[in-house]
Amino acid sequence: MDFSSLLLSIFVFATFVFTAFYLFNILPLIRSLTQIIKNSHRTVDWAAELLLASPTGTVTVAPIVFTADPSNVEHTAKSHFYNYPRSNFVTSAFHEFLGDGILNSNGEQWKLQRKMASYEFSTGSLRTFVLEKVGHVIQERLLPLLKSASMRAEVLDLQDVFERFAFDNISTIAIDYDPDCLSRKNEIGERLYGAFDEAANISLERSKLPFSFLWKLKKLLNIRSERRLRESMAVINEFLAESFIRSKGISVESTEKRGGFLSKFARDARQSDKFVGELLVNLMLAGRDTTPSALTWFFWLVQSSSSGRVVVGKILEEVRSVRKSQGTSDEGKFFTLDSLRQMNYLHAAISESMRLYPPVPLVARECQADDTLPDGTAVKKGWMVMYSPMAMGRSKKIWGKDCAEFRPERWLVDGVFRARSPFEHTVFHAGRNMCLGKDMAFIQMKAVAASVLERFEMEAVEERGKHECLVTLKMEGGLPVIVRERRK
Repeated sequence: MDFSSLLLSIFVFATFVFTAFYLFNILPLIRSLTQIIKNSHRTVDWAAELLLASPTGTVTVAPIVFTADPSNVEHTAKSHFYNYPRSNFVTSAFHEFLGDGILNSNGEQWKLQRKMASYEFSTGSLRTFVLEKVGHVIQERLLPLLKSASMRAEVLDLQDVFERFAFDNISTIAIDYDPDCLSRKNEIGERLYGAFDEAANISLERSKLPFSFLWKLKKLLNIRSERRLRESMAVINEFLAESFIRSKGISVESTEKRGGFLSKFARDARQSDKFVGELLVNLMLAGRDTTPSALTWFFWLVQSSSSGRVVVGKILEEVRSVRKSQGTSDEGKFFTLDSLRQMNYLHAAISESMRLYPPVPLVARECQADDTLPDGTAVKKGWMVMYSPMAMGRSKKIWGKDCAEFRPERWLVDGVFRARSPFEHTVFHAGRNMCLGKDMAFIQMKAVAASVLERFEMEAVEERGKHECLVTLKMEGGLPVIVRERRK
């Protein structure tokens, strides 16, 4: 073979190898990235559609693996937890807002905050404190607001009401400040509420962009949403600074009586104000968004589902039974922790609502080293693994053929609530990242649901049911209702 023929052979072989590599590696990646970018505005729905259509419950769209397989969730959230930390892509998008707080950190920083918060959440005094604050807002603000609306035949956006209710509660619990957002009369509280909402939503929009340089350029130029984010954070940080000044003027004895997070964390001399401030903002975000999302969908389901009227009837029967067991039928007397614990059917109804409409419908983690999931799916370093509480809650494999039905009875055994595995019902996350505020959330949700249903009936004035995913799963357009006092 002469030299020119050898060169031609090498060229043909190289062309063949390059073409094969391109076809078998590059083109599939391009197709995947095209799909990811195309669906970036609706990732939650896209993931659920893919997973519910998949016979295995896992779908790879490299570099993302979507899964609704409980064994894969357990693998990433527990047994191989440290190989699947929060993605730097997401944490950087939220960093202005959440800093290195518990919802936005990994490693030692996360473990330290988890330990601090875990100790406080485990105390009985916190649950008592939470119920006291929740009871005050329910009786002094929420119920009078609903009664006023019923007397004037006023349409209320129930989703907005619950969001303001939750912000009043979590602000009091976290930073010992009552913004009184339900009344809309506190100008300072309204500024803080608006700043929190703006910062959370802009941070989320950052994380949805396919490339981080898009928001980083706007940040550098200080324009549009990045300018608004900077202004919102100035409001939040100014308020936190003032809260720290107030907390340091409180005596140790008074601190113990208050029971809030700031008054306790701020006295830890080992931690900086920045560290404590970021932790508190993270706790406020967790308490501000998840509870109102769950309550909104719960109240919509008990009105709109075919079983809703029956479910409400059983809840009212249970509430009356609990009151009777406590020797009172007085609706004016607020519930105790023990009475709320006895409401098994209400607990089941709220859990069933969150199964269908989980406040956090998609959870993302980044693989740190090549791995294989329990179902055999390969995951490369740097890939994202996303498990979908939305898809898992609607899976026939997990919940049976009636998974689309709103049926609280599926949670009861001989009338007593029985929780499902957190790797099947992932609403409060699972494994090492299980939500610390789960008990606190149920205290609030059960107290609100029991108090409101006992006194009022509601009717949606517009067709609803579509969702949108902001920081949590919200009802698109809110939930406008007419409120009527319940007939005795």
